Amino acid sequence: MKIYTKTGDLGTTALYGGDRVPKHHIRIESYGTVDELNAWIGMLRDQEIDPEIRDTLVEVQHKLFTIGAIMATPPEKEKLKSGKDRLNIERIGEQDIIFLEKAIDRMEEDLPMMTHFILPGGHPIVSYCHLARTVCRRAERRATHLYENEPFEKVVIRYLNRLSDYLFVLARKLTKDHNAEEVPWIPEKKS
Repeated sequence: MKIYTKTGDLGTTALYGGDRVPKHHIRIESYGTVDELNAWIGMLRDQEIDPEIRDTLVEVQHKLFTIGAIMATPPEKEKLKSGKDRLNIERIGEQDIIFLEKAIDRMEEDLPMMTHFILPGGHPIVSYCHLARTVCRRAERRATHLYENEPFEKVVIRYLNRLSDYLFVLARKLTKDHNAEEVPWIPEKKS
């Protein structure tokens, strides 16, 4: 299979199921942002981090590919003409959200209570994590826009929301693990 097909040369791309849409279509923006998030998580995973965190990030990357496939499938293609229930796409479920919540809870056990917003940064690994978190928030915004126009499984939006929470707490944990300073944002008072 060649990597270049030339079918997108005029600004369209194929969805799962064969339909073609403009490359700026909200569906493409949605799963494209999820793909961008996956790349940032890959960058984070490639750093010197705890093997358990690395394993969690690999699991997240697999789920993000699943989410991309779900978003790339128009609702009318969800059921095959042959009468089969679904295209052959893995699903996101409640267990995936619980997996993230448990990981968040484990990390928070060893972190100081947060009293202020935190400025992103302090160490390159922490910054990569914050970049992933902000792209995750954008993916969530794109997903909600897509959902308003062409609904899909709402658990996907919940997963992205919980993933951004996970990435925020992970950034705090990485700050602690790397003895970096966690700088609180304290609004300056106007005189």
